[in-house]
Amino acid sequence: MSVEPPVSAETVTPSKVPAEPKRSGVEVIKENSRQLRGSIAEELGRETDHFTDHDKNLLKFHGTYQQENRDARKNRSQAGVGKHFMFMVRCKIPGGRLTADQYLAVDRLAGLHANGTLRFTSRQGIQLHGVLKKDLHATIAGINECLLTTLGACGDVERNVMACPAPHHHDGVHAQLQETAALLARHFAPRSGAYHEIWLNGKPLPGVRGQPAAQARATATLACAAGCPLTPGEEEPLYGKVYLPRKFKTGLALPEDNCIDVYAQDLGLLAIVEKGSIAGYNVLVGGGMGMTHGNANTFPFLGRPITYTPAADVVHTAESVIKLFRDHGNRADRKRARIKYLVHDWGVEKFRDVLSGYVGRPLPEPLPIEVTGFETHLGWHPQGDGKWYYGLSVENGRIKDEGSMRLRTGLRTLVECFRPALRLTPMQDVLLCDLPGRAFPEVQHVLREHGIVPSEQVSPLLRHSMSCPAIPTCGLAISESERALPGIIDELEAELRRLGLENEVMGVRMTGCPNGCARPYQSDIGIVGRSGDKYTLFVGGHVRGDRLNFLLKDLVPRGQIVRTLAPLLVRFKEQRRNGESFGDFCARLGTDALLALLPPL
Repeated sequence: MSVEPPVSAETVTPSKVPAEPKRSGVEVIKENSRQLRGSIAEELGRETDHFTDHDKNLLKFHGTYQQENRDARKNRSQAGVGKHFMFMVRCKIPGGRLTADQYLAVDRLAGLHANGTLRFTSRQGIQLHGVLKKDLHATIAGINECLLTTLGACGDVERNVMACPAPHHHDGVHAQLQETAALLARHFAPRSGAYHEIWLNGKPLPGVRGQPAAQARATATLACAAGCPLTPGEEEPLYGKVYLPRKFKTGLALPEDNCIDVYAQDLGLLAIVEKGSIAGYNVLVGGGMGMTHGNANTFPFLGRPITYTPAADVVHTAESVIKLFRDHGNRADRKRARIKYLVHDWGVEKFRDVLSGYVGRPLPEPLPIEVTGFETHLGWHPQGDGKWYYGLSVENGRIKDEGSMRLRTGLRTLVECFRPALRLTPMQDVLLCDLPGRAFPEVQHVLREHGIVPSEQVSPLLRHSMSCPAIPTCGLAISESERALPGIIDELEAELRRLGLENEVMGVRMTGCPNGCARPYQSDIGIVGRSGDKYTLFVGGHVRGDRLNFLLKDLVPRGQIVRTLAPLLVRFKEQRRNGESFGDFCARLGTDALLALLPPL
């Protein structure tokens, strides 16, 4: 008679039951949000100046961040004056393309509901700052009335899809980039009906259904025009209940003009042109600038070439990358939840192998194509169709009237006068398009009348500089950026003039924290907020965006930044090689040789 072996206690103890995967708190909020509804609608009806923490996280998907006016902190009394809450509202504008009427509508909203300024972003969008809760609904509804949207401008979804903004018509390549950017934006827009219900009173977006194909292309910035919105019980077909682990950024570039920083994108599409048309794209995955001070597990990373895809398959390939990220991204640690960490940890070969399962076929190697150039698109340029565009330099993207420089009024005057199409650039500038040749003198006259420096007179250093907003609006900022960089540029320009280097093309990018929104880790000089009035200095990148810079000096006081760089500039002038940029020079010498040149602080 056989005896059954005793059942081991180990086989029945709870410790052997597979544990629930660890998830961050934001994941739980997303899962229980009812497709991004939360209690936002109810909170809007309450006479409070801010939202709960749960709804604050969901608001990002709708294109707005709850922030605090940090300048107001110093005015709080001991009696207990609370935080001064306000909101940033971001327009999602694929390829930076908008009409004159759309720009004028957003400009009006900036005066009615925001702080009277607009800000062009480093991802070709527009932000309004200082919006109060009581004006939030009117602001977002007003943006939609002009056939723009804020849906998906923030949050754990596909963000604004970037593309070279230049309206060149000598071939169809630039138009193809713009059309593909609009197509991807529509395809990957969240489908939740929550946006319509909360901000548009449950009504479909105006001018979407049934519009002619030509008009649909003209309003391609409507990222949420991708089909009917979902009902509360339905699940997002791509994003599911919990959306993506973190944000996802896509950009399209040409090898000869990497103005969108293709290597900094989660998904970079580098166009391969054959016979005057885009035949396909090298697919780069894993770019991202964010990091955390003191956390070695976080770091900036350049996108890696993974495969080549024909132009006809680009949407399917892009969707496959997003699905891979959705299924394999880190949902426990949001600091390590970007797709770049999958590429880094797995390596290119494993990533390509896993991605092939999503694409449904073996993936070819990427083509041997590299980035060779970078354009700011500033000044006058022929479009190739008998018309011209003018690239207007906007320092740090801020459109405002201040003193004798009335940039907001001047730009509004130009738009009202010429009714141009507008394109926002990845360097926070704006292109006024479809101008007749006779517009030259009138444009220059308007610029002079409003104290605006013509782009032709803007120094190469300023042309290639960029900053994030930082203090007082961004809650993540630990140092000044937008308000500090102009003074640093002035001081650095004086040093370059003294050395006879004033015509050097040199990128300077500054951020108020290490998250890297202005992409500081690719530039010749990167200035990253470290602690209060102290910064971390990076050198050795290039305006092409194809090389990361490296840490030169930590905890440098703001007033010592140019003094720290000055000996490097002197040695650069003395020892540079033919055609060598400042970033090239620093990369060639390396950290130790550069540190030996620094003055004592």
